[in-house]
Amino acid sequence: MSEVLVTQSHGHDASASKARLRLWLKLLKATKHVEAELRENFRTGFDTTLPRFDVMAALYRDEPGLKMSELSSVLRVSNGNVTGIVDRLVEDGILVRIPVDNDRRATTVRLTKAGREQFEAMAASHESWIDSLLDGIEANEVPHLSDQLECIARKSTKGED
Repeated sequence: MSEVLVTQSHGHDASASKARLRLWLKLLKATKHVEAELRENFRTGFDTTLPRFDVMAALYRDEPGLKMSELSSVLRVSNGNVTGIVDRLVEDGILVRIPVDNDRRATTVRLTKAGREQFEAMAASHESWIDSLLDGIEANEVPHLSDQLECIARKSTKGED
């Protein structure tokens, strides 16, 4: 009898496993589609890139600014990836570098007033684009789906703190 239960249980697990694999592939396809649309919208609407928007978003949330290492950590990318973007944003008057008092090698970067205003315009468009791209999901389904995705995210970030 236990052999039958194990086989049935395993069969169910295999079915669930295949369903989860198909779900992952659909999530990946949807993510790639949304990201491609956002990249194009930022390029055509603001002559900017998604990575630049991400840097500005991180600094908008942290108004006093962040050290470069903190910014890299928030964005989960290397310092090298952020440096080039920050350099161009400083040249464009979007960010300002501020020396750190007790560390001559470190600088804090912060949005300028013009940078904050530009980000606010981009963020409003970004929200509208996302709303349009995800409008096939009923508003009452969003909290449950969000909770499910958060559950996955929590599993993947255990031990990173």
